[in-house]
Amino acid sequence: MSTSPLGASLNRIDGRLKVTGSATYAADVNPGRLAYGYMVTSTRANATLESMDVAEARRSPGVLAVYTPFEPLKIIVPYGPFRTTWAPLQDREVHYRGQPIGFVVAETFEQARDAAMTVRAQYRERPPVTSLEDGIPGAATPPRVDGEPAVLTFLEDGVATIEEALAAAERVVTATYTTVPQGHSAMEPHSAVADWKDGALTVYSGNQGASLQAADLAGALGVEVGKVRAINPFVGGAFGGKVATYPPTLLAAVASRALGRPVKAVLSREQNFAMTATRPATVQKVTLGARRDGTLTALRHDAWSSSSVILPGSEASAHHSSRSWYAAANIGISQKIVSLNVPPTTIMRAPGEATGGWALETAMDELAVELGVDPIALRMKNYATRYLGRDVPYSSKHLDECYSTGARRFGWDRRLTTPRARLDGEWYVGMGMATAIYPAYRFPASMMVRMHADGSATVSGSTGDPGTGMWTVLSIMGAETLGLPIHRVRGNLGDSTLTPGGFVAASSSTASVGSAIMAAAELVKRELVELAITDTRSPFHGRPAEDVRYQNGDLLSGGRRLGFATLLRTLGLTGVEAVGSSAQGPEARDHAFASFGAQFCEVRVNRWTMEPRVTRMLAVMDAGTIVNAKTARSQIIGGMVWGLSAALHEGLDVERDGRLANGNLAEYLLPVNADVREIDAHFLDHPDLTFNPVGARGIGEIGVVGMAAAVGNAIFNATGKRLRALPMTIEALLA
Repeated sequence: MSTSPLGASLNRIDGRLKVTGSATYAADVNPGRLAYGYMVTSTRANATLESMDVAEARRSPGVLAVYTPFEPLKIIVPYGPFRTTWAPLQDREVHYRGQPIGFVVAETFEQARDAAMTVRAQYRERPPVTSLEDGIPGAATPPRVDGEPAVLTFLEDGVATIEEALAAAERVVTATYTTVPQGHSAMEPHSAVADWKDGALTVYSGNQGASLQAADLAGALGVEVGKVRAINPFVGGAFGGKVATYPPTLLAAVASRALGRPVKAVLSREQNFAMTATRPATVQKVTLGARRDGTLTALRHDAWSSSSVILPGSEASAHHSSRSWYAAANIGISQKIVSLNVPPTTIMRAPGEATGGWALETAMDELAVELGVDPIALRMKNYATRYLGRDVPYSSKHLDECYSTGARRFGWDRRLTTPRARLDGEWYVGMGMATAIYPAYRFPASMMVRMHADGSATVSGSTGDPGTGMWTVLSIMGAETLGLPIHRVRGNLGDSTLTPGGFVAASSSTASVGSAIMAAAELVKRELVELAITDTRSPFHGRPAEDVRYQNGDLLSGGRRLGFATLLRTLGLTGVEAVGSSAQGPEARDHAFASFGAQFCEVRVNRWTMEPRVTRMLAVMDAGTIVNAKTARSQIIGGMVWGLSAALHEGLDVERDGRLANGNLAEYLLPVNADVREIDAHFLDHPDLTFNPVGARGIGEIGVVGMAAAVGNAIFNATGKRLRALPMTIEALLA
C-alpha cells in the first residue's frame, strides 16, 4: 500500500549532503594537473585599451600563460536562448569598470592572483555615462519587449488616446517611482573547472541548466554539442544569475584547450558583483484614472530601464504588471532603455514583476487613499478574470480568495485607515498589502524513469537544482507516479549527458519536469506490462495486455500479484526504462496562466529616529498543486525576505566614474535575522490541471513580487509619509 508524498512536508533529499559539507560544488572539483586562472579587470568604465604590460606577470613564479585582448584566446559569442553574457578579451574596448581585460593562469591560485596584480593597462579614456536619470532624455525604444511592442495601448470603443481617457477620469493619481540596481551575489560565487581532453570538454560550473551550458560552450569553442559535457549537480544559488555562461567558465574552457590541462577559475566576491550581471535600475511613471466608486477607467505606465552598453537588456516593468493585473477600461504602457557604462544587466528573481509590482501596487494604494476606500476593496473592484489583449480567461485564478484569506489571517480589520493613528510607545504602527502575480511557464522537458531489479527507481534529466528543491521534486514525483515509497526513488540531475530536462528558471521547472516525469512513468509501466506478457519466462506470458495492470510497484492479473523487481530478476534484466517528454500544448491558445498572491505587512516606525522595522509578513498564494509543502514555504518566505531587502536595504551604488561603491558583502546591505520577525506563507489548494497534469504553477519568484510595495504601503499607513524610491531609507523618512 503506497502513501502519496505529494503535498507532504518533506525534508530535502539533498539536505544532509549540504549541511554536512558533503555536496560537491564546481570549485570543489580538483582533477590532476589542475591550473588556476585569475581575472584582470578594468579600472575604467569607458575606454579603449592602448596597451597592457604583462612582462612582470609572465616572469612571476608558476605562471603558465597570460591572455589579453592583445594576445587573446578565440571565443565565439554564445548565442543561447538567454544571451546574458558576452565573449571576454575579444577586443580592446572597455564598456564598464570591472570588465575582464586579462586572464592569468598559473600553477596555484595564489600565484595566478599575485601575478594578475602586476599587469598594467594604459587606456584612452572617454567620459562614462552611469546615471539612469541623466540618460533618460536620450533613452531608446526597443524593437520588442518579451515579444510584444514596446508601446502597447488598449482602448475601449470611442476613446482615441490614453490621454483622453485620463482626462475624462473623475479621480487621477500620478507619481514617479524608482528602483536601484541589485547585484547577483549567490552563496556560491561564479566558478568553473574546465578539462579539455581527447578533443572534448568536461566542465563543472554552477548553472541553471546543464544542457544550456553545454550548448553555450560548444558554440563558444566552435565544436559540436556532443563534445561538451556540463556537470552541475549542486548549484549554490542562482535566480537568473546563472542562467547564462559567464566569463570565468568561458575563459577556463578555452584556456584548458590551449594549455592541455584542467583550469579552475573562481571569481572573488568583489569580482562577482561587477563581472556577472545585475538587475537593472528603473524609473517608472504611473498614472491611474478612476471613477469615484473606484472603477479604473485608465491606467498609464511608462518605464525607463537601465541597460549595459556591453550587453543590452532591460527590466520590463510596465509590461509585466500593468499589462494584465487589473481590469482597467483603457491601458497604455511603454518601455524605454537607457544604455550605460555599467555591468551587464540580466534577469533577476521576478524580472519586471518585482519592479513593476512595486510601482503599480504603490500607485493603487495611493488611489485607495485618494478615494477613501479600503485597498483590498479597490483591488476587488477592478478584479481581472481575463487576460487583456488576448481576451482569454485564466486557467485558474483564486486571487479573491487570497485577499479574503490573507485579510482574515493577518487581522486586516484592525488596520486604522488614518495614518499616524496607531502609536505604541515610541513606535507608529501601520499595515500595508499588495498583490503579487507571476506568469506560469511550462517549457519542453524530457525525463527518464528507470525501474531497477532491486526494487528501486531512478528519475533523471539534465535539469538543475540551485537550491530550489528539484532533487526532492524528482523523488516525490517519481514516488507519486510509480506508487512507490519515496525512499525507493532516487533522483539524478545536473548533467548534460542526461535527457534534456530543461532548466530551472522563470518558475517553470516543477510544471515542466513534473509533467515529463508523469509521461515517462506511464511509458515505463507499459514497458513492464509488455515484458510481462511477451517473455516466455514471465508468469503472465500470453495474457492480453488489458488483463494486466500496474499498481504501486506490482503487476496484477487474474488475482495474482507480481512485484516489478521480481519480474525483472526473473527475466534476467537489471532494469527497464522509458523517456517521457512534455511541453506546452494547445491549451495555451485558449488560456492565460499565472500564480497569484496577496501579501501583507506590519511595520513599526520610531517616532523620533524614523527607523522602520517590519514586524509581521504574510503571503497567501494560489499556486496550484504544492508538491512539497516544506520547500514551497521556504521558496515563498525566501522571496518575501528578498522583497524586504529591496524595500529597506538593498541596492548597488554606482559612482560617476562607474565604480561600484558597495560591490562587496561588507557594504552591500542585506537583511539579517534581526530584520525578519514573524513571517508566514499560506497556500490555497486549487490544482491547475488545465495548465499541466501535475496541477502545479511556479512559486520560486512570486514571493518577492508584492513585498516591497506592501512594506511601503505599511510605512505610509504608519507615518503618513509616501516614499516612492527603493530602498526606502531612514534619511528619506526624516526628510
